Amino acid sequence: MAREEPDVDALNEALSSAQVFKEKQQASVNHKDDEVGDGGGMQITCFSEVVNDVSLHFQILRFPKQIYVWIGCNSAKLGRLYAAAPTRPKDTVSVTSILGGASDNTGSGIARRLVLKTGLNIILACNIPKNSPMLEADAEKMLIQKLIQLGYTRAKAEGSSS
Repeated sequence: MAREEPDVDALNEALSSAQVFKEKQQASVNHKDDEVGDGGGMQITCFSEVVNDVSLHFQILRFPKQIYVWIGCNSAKLGRLYAAAPTRPKDTVSVTSILGGASDNTGSGIARRLVLKTGLNIILACNIPKNSPMLEADAEKMLIQKLIQLGYTRAKAEGSSS
C-alpha cells in the first residue's frame, strides 16, 4: 500500500496540470477576433461531409491574421500544402506550393479564392485526387459555406461580380 501513495500523488499532480492546460486551451480556442486587433488566440472547427460516396473531412484553424485549412478525402493524409496571400495591387493573390509536386495544382485554386473571400493569408492542405474537378468544386463549395457561417469572409461591399 505504501507503494501506491507516490503514484496517487503523481496522478493528482498530473490532473492538476491538465486542468490548468484545459483552462488555457478553452480561453484560447473560444477567442474569436475578426478585427486586425490584438493578436489573440485561435478558433478550431472540424466537420465532415459525404459527397457521391466520398468522405470529405475539413479542419479550419482561424488565427488573428491567417486561416489554416485541411481538406481530407477518404483519409487523414496531409496531401499537398499551399500558401496564399493577398499582394499589391489590390485583389491580387500570390500562391505557392510548399509540399507536393508542381504538376498537380489541386487545391491551389481553392487557396487563391479563399484569400479573395477572406482577405487573410491562407495555408491549405489538400489531398483531393488530382483528376477529380467535381469533387474539388464540391469541397470548395462546402468550405466556403462553412466560412460564411463562421463569419470569416469579407462583406461583398467592394462590388465583386461573382
